Amino acid sequence: MALQHVQSGEPADVRPFGADLSQQVTHALFKSTDLEVFRLVLMQGKGMPLHKVAGEITVQCLEGLIDVTVNGESHVLQPGQLLFLAGNVVHDVVAKKDSSALITIVLKPAA
Repeated sequence: MALQHVQSGEPADVRPFGADLSQQVTHALFKSTDLEVFRLVLMQGKGMPLHKVAGEITVQCLEGLIDVTVNGESHVLQPGQLLFLAGNVVHDVVAKKDSSALITIVLKPAA
C-alpha cells in the first residue's frame, strides 16, 4: 500500500524507526506549492551524491549518523541535530550508520 501524504492539520509520526529502520524506505510526508518535507532513510555507506536545490533546506537527523559535506567541510549530524543550507549550496549526504532524517525544502526560493 502506498504511503499517503499528510493533509493540513493532520499530525505525522517522525519518531525514530529503531529496530525497524532496515525495513524502511525514503518517503514524502507532504508537498505543497511552497514546501516539501520527506523522511530520508539511508543505510550505512549509502548516500546522495553532490547536488543542490534552488530553495533553502534543513536536514534534521532523527537516528543514526549522517555526514553532510558542504564546501568541502564535513558535518556529522547526530540524532537531534539540524543543519540549515541556503539555496543553491552544493552538498552531499552519506550515512555513517543506518540513519533516517527529516528533510525540508523550500520550493519557492526568495526573489
